[in-house]
Amino acid sequence: MSTPSVKEVAALAGVSLGTVSNVLNRPDRVSYATRAKVYAAIHELGFVRNESARALRAGRTNTIAYVCLDAANPFFTDVARGVEDAAARNDMGVYLCDSGSDAAREDRYLDLLEQQRVRGILVTPVNPASERLRRLPRRGTPVVLVDRGAGTDGLCSVSVDDVHGGELAGAHLLDEGHRRIAYVGGPLAIGQVADRLAGVRQALTGAGHDPASLVVVETAATTISEGREAGARIAGLPASRRPSGVFCANDLLALGLLQQVLQLGLRVPDDLAIVGYDDIEFAGAAAVPLTSVRQPRHRLGLTAGQMLLEETSGDEGHVHRQIEFTPELFVRASTLGSQRGSSRRP
Repeated sequence: MSTPSVKEVAALAGVSLGTVSNVLNRPDRVSYATRAKVYAAIHELGFVRNESARALRAGRTNTIAYVCLDAANPFFTDVARGVEDAAARNDMGVYLCDSGSDAAREDRYLDLLEQQRVRGILVTPVNPASERLRRLPRRGTPVVLVDRGAGTDGLCSVSVDDVHGGELAGAHLLDEGHRRIAYVGGPLAIGQVADRLAGVRQALTGAGHDPASLVVVETAATTISEGREAGARIAGLPASRRPSGVFCANDLLALGLLQQVLQLGLRVPDDLAIVGYDDIEFAGAAAVPLTSVRQPRHRLGLTAGQMLLEETSGDEGHVHRQIEFTPELFVRASTLGSQRGSSRRP
């Protein structure tokens, strides 16, 4: 069965092709009665507009894209929901792409999305200084960085102060009396991981402790399985050398570590206090509710999406902005035993 055409819609509605085009693209130019006839014809025929053809004529589509680091991480799922909410308010669609923290894969997606003529691209970059990212706007595709600062006035960005977040986590462990502290995270080439490490070292320095005393356990990825492996390594240390407090670069690492050390017989927080980062929904629902540094996940995506759509609107007065949110520490049983659900804000 052939797909109904615009000509068939026009014939059934008794209007011109131009009128059908206006109903589809500029309905405000057509009277209510005429629009009703065209919509009735569309419904009766089962007509579906050819968006690819429309985009070819217009030079761009009604879609934006978000390239994230790890679609399996609920943090990025929540960010993507914020992006989708911003897009839906403007009748836009969203492509979601997962770079897997692989720079080459990220570049392939950027090439593909540019070829698809998306209106703009949101990206949590493997390398925020990538020349490929800066080349896209010069070629007509706006870019907004998500969860990373742009480091330049040439791009918009929405990020979180991860150094401060790491400092919050480190200061909390110190306040709870921990002196042998470990940081679990990696790869350190990921800017967020490195910034959170810098923050916990800053907390140690500010409290008069040697930042070199921090035990750094670098992982191959920021996943639950890597957290389990780190947990086995830490639990296997002699009690005299084992850290009493651990700060993980994200909640997935922290949840994997928590699961592993409990299975190996350690008590949390009595033997090992654990702090995560992101405060995903699963953090508070863990077997031992997890203390975590919260990022405004949905707000990150929503704000970034709004900024991208502002930039794609064609407003010549658009000014690039770099927005940075402040994280919060939410304290739960993984560091405070029975004191659950309290929060400490910076």
